[in-house]
Amino acid sequence: MTMNEELNIIKNDPWLEPYADAINGRHQHVIAKEKELVGKGDLSGFASGYLYFGLHRTDKGWTFREWAPNATAIYMIGDFNAWKESPKYRLKKVRGKNGNWEINLPADALNHGDLYKLMVHWEGGCGERIPAWANRVVQDDETKIFSAQVWSPEKPYKFRKKVFVPNVAPLMIYECHIGMAQDAEKVGTYNEFRENILPRVAKDGYNCIQIMAIQEHPYYGSFGYHVSSFFAPSSRFGTPEELKQLIDTAHQMGIAVIMDIVHSHAVKNEMEGLGNFAGDPCQYFYPGDRREHPAWDSLCFDYGKNEVIHFLLSNCKYWLEEFHFDGFRFDGVTSMLYYSHGLGEAFCNYNDYFNGHQDDNAICYLTLANRLIHQVNPRAITIAEEVSGMPGLAAPFEDGGYGFDYRMAMNIPDYWIKIIKERRDEDWKPSSLFWEVTNRRKDEKTISYCESHDQALVGDKTIIFRLIDADMYWHFKKGDENGTVERGIALHKMIRLLTASTINGGYLNFMGNEFGHPEWIDFPREGNGWSYKYARRQWHLVDDKSLCYHYLGDFDSAMVHLIENVRNIQKSDVVEIWHNDGDQILAYRRKDLVFVFNFNPTRSFTDYGFLVPRGAYDVVLNTDSKAFGGFGFADDSMRHFTCADPLYAKDKKEWLKLYVPARSAVVLKRVKS
Repeated sequence: MTMNEELNIIKNDPWLEPYADAINGRHQHVIAKEKELVGKGDLSGFASGYLYFGLHRTDKGWTFREWAPNATAIYMIGDFNAWKESPKYRLKKVRGKNGNWEINLPADALNHGDLYKLMVHWEGGCGERIPAWANRVVQDDETKIFSAQVWSPEKPYKFRKKVFVPNVAPLMIYECHIGMAQDAEKVGTYNEFRENILPRVAKDGYNCIQIMAIQEHPYYGSFGYHVSSFFAPSSRFGTPEELKQLIDTAHQMGIAVIMDIVHSHAVKNEMEGLGNFAGDPCQYFYPGDRREHPAWDSLCFDYGKNEVIHFLLSNCKYWLEEFHFDGFRFDGVTSMLYYSHGLGEAFCNYNDYFNGHQDDNAICYLTLANRLIHQVNPRAITIAEEVSGMPGLAAPFEDGGYGFDYRMAMNIPDYWIKIIKERRDEDWKPSSLFWEVTNRRKDEKTISYCESHDQALVGDKTIIFRLIDADMYWHFKKGDENGTVERGIALHKMIRLLTASTINGGYLNFMGNEFGHPEWIDFPREGNGWSYKYARRQWHLVDDKSLCYHYLGDFDSAMVHLIENVRNIQKSDVVEIWHNDGDQILAYRRKDLVFVFNFNPTRSFTDYGFLVPRGAYDVVLNTDSKAFGGFGFADDSMRHFTCADPLYAKDKKEWLKLYVPARSAVVLKRVKS
């Protein structure tokens, strides 16, 4: 493409025309940077640093390499030399390699399972460091000190499912955390997740899991967002082999596995992380005021440094190739895009995206990451967690975008929280609800969701808790429901159905929220006596048929199966049939499905008419079904036939007249009568 050609994202959105120079400039920046990095090669070849750096077994023994341009000397210390510096384990500087260090060792110098670190010297100081490219890091149970570990098992895991083709049309994501996925008050394991949770996910109908907190992090309570070792799967959950088995098993069950990857910042820790690796606090991070994130107490990568780009791109390829992850949800993208990290920004108009306050280095890196990921695996899934609404984020690179497959629809959960908190049920306007869940750029796919892990953390509330609050503890036994519980159960289902049925890309749910998990998430910390009580998921609640939780869980499963079984429903038009804010009625259709919502808390309607394509319609899902904790006011076994109207005969539309109970939603499918 030449600079004179107009990119498709500008053609698709005339409001971007005034910013054509900026958009073209960013596009050309990526092209130039990629050429600079790969020369005559490709990104996949460039992003293979994990095969060069770190510790590797060779035919002759072992080779270890590290990038540390500020170091004056580096020693390997560990179990093999009593944790003392010795000439045998001293690295040598590689000539002409811009700060690379290397050591070759005989086979008997190291053993599988040995603990080790680096003792790094620099002008004026020295310190113990965990290798930046370490692929196995463990914590001592007593001292709580982290060390790298030699990981070279005699029988490395061999994937049974060598090639996996995700069936994600639409993409239905189950967001999860390995450690807190168990009912017991402890840290769960990869094996326990594989054995206990994957079957639940498959049964519920989700076709993808998004796993949090995989990259090693010193503080469990950080939810995995303060990463120290980017190439090491967290050892608190088990071994790399056990993680591979989990992913392989998911693939055999037809479930894609994407990873919540953190490239937006890194933990400050120096002994465990990259904070001051070789006496240079800016080896991996921006200098000056841009080094530290003002809100997250963490460090910001220098995306303008080629060695950092190499490190991060190699990290993407590593997880794809070595563990067979199917893609990534990139955390904190807004923070990367703007010098302000998005803090205090309103993002009211397009100028806010092109006013010179954007980090073009970060934009270039994210675009290169997407190009690399899809080069390594064309079927890979990439999702941006981004709140500002930056145009082009989830548009193809060829069109002038940054290449993500999806972006998180972060407006939707914020909206649900706002109306639950601020508006009486009588003031909910279906037209506003419908606009909010369908408000997105036409050329970008989104992941819609009502709530994620963010809304379940201490200091916030899940939707079910906002609706029912303390009554969940006293009136959630079947037969003992009060009006508050009945309202909460009804709205919980309706909110989820409206959000999931209007997707243009995919839908996400955080584990346990589908059945109205009653507790917030609070990781062990000094303030709660290091308790695991709230860092778990209480599956026994949904399994107990005497409690109301199973109503919500059963409905969620029925809803997910319904949506997933309509192939490519996410690509179909969401056609509004009717809304009446006075009645609080909303109706729309997708393909052969008609969705009807009555948000009115008190009024039910008889023979409420909607103009739909001529035919017969069967009820396929009803939030008011007794099986889902509703009242069962309508007869869902009855087939509904449309009534002719001469005025609409040319459009082949007729009246579908329904009984629509208060505070309920129904889905009907057009069938051949």
